[in-house]
Amino acid sequence: MRTPRHAVLLITHAADHFAIDRVQAGVARRGATPIRLDTDRFPGHLRLTTRVGPAGLSVRLRAEDVDLPIDAVASVWLRRVFGPPRPTGLSDLEADHCVRESRAALDGFLSALCGAPWLDPLPDVRSAENKLVQLREAQRAGLDIPPTVVGNDPDEVRALWAACRGQVVAKMLTPVARSMGPAPAVYTSALQASDLDDLDGLALAPMIFQERVDKLRELRVVYVAGRCFVGSLDAVGDDWRKPTAPGPSPWRIGALPDDVAGRLDAVMRALHLRFGVADLLVARDGSYRFLELNPAGEWGMLERDLDLPIADAIAEELCKPR
Repeated sequence: MRTPRHAVLLITHAADHFAIDRVQAGVARRGATPIRLDTDRFPGHLRLTTRVGPAGLSVRLRAEDVDLPIDAVASVWLRRVFGPPRPTGLSDLEADHCVRESRAALDGFLSALCGAPWLDPLPDVRSAENKLVQLREAQRAGLDIPPTVVGNDPDEVRALWAACRGQVVAKMLTPVARSMGPAPAVYTSALQASDLDDLDGLALAPMIFQERVDKLRELRVVYVAGRCFVGSLDAVGDDWRKPTAPGPSPWRIGALPDDVAGRLDAVMRALHLRFGVADLLVARDGSYRFLELNPAGEWGMLERDLDLPIADAIAEELCKPR
């Protein structure tokens, strides 16, 4: 069992590939040791221990081939945090209890790594995932955002529909996709007039409703410590994530005007993030509209299809001398 020095801890899940593999390679090229922590393999396959006593605080990660003490962790990349798997063969009450205890232990372990620099700290990521916080900071920074309603009141949705002359889309508050694998099951979709009489489902789960922008292009902007890597799609439908027929990649290398890039940088600084993936639209009138930000968003397809050096930029940030 190896005990690495100058380790870069990469936090993700077992089904995550390509993007994390590229970052691992970039870290190794810079002379550091990448250590992958698949959070969904705890507690079944990973041993995490946190000690608190007269000597202070210490944590240790043990897996099949690694024994990692806290003082060996030089930096941390928060790619994904997944909860522990639900045990089988137990009652619902017992299984729920096991999941809660495992999640609490994992959160405690991660919080003990506060002495190392993170890209980005878990509390900042969780705060920045709040869509209303994002929209507020984007508006404060001077970015244009579509009129938006978040909630479960059908009357408010109908009022937005009337104000936008029937041009409204509905989408989820949280992402469904886990990685570059299967497409998410719930897509952004246009609200139809017939939907206005069938909004009872909002009593089960609120949603986001936004003005449907007459768009020319969709942009996915990967922000890494002040640098922006932009993928551009010609506007087709209401959600670019929907599967399409096999063929050439629809992605093209894009760019942001300096003023829009500067405002996005202000949003990231306000959210205390050095990494994030933002979705923007270019409207047919030439304006740029901010939609949302994912602090741990997917970008692997942009590196794969456009050869954008995103993984290398992340690895560079993780291996910076402190």
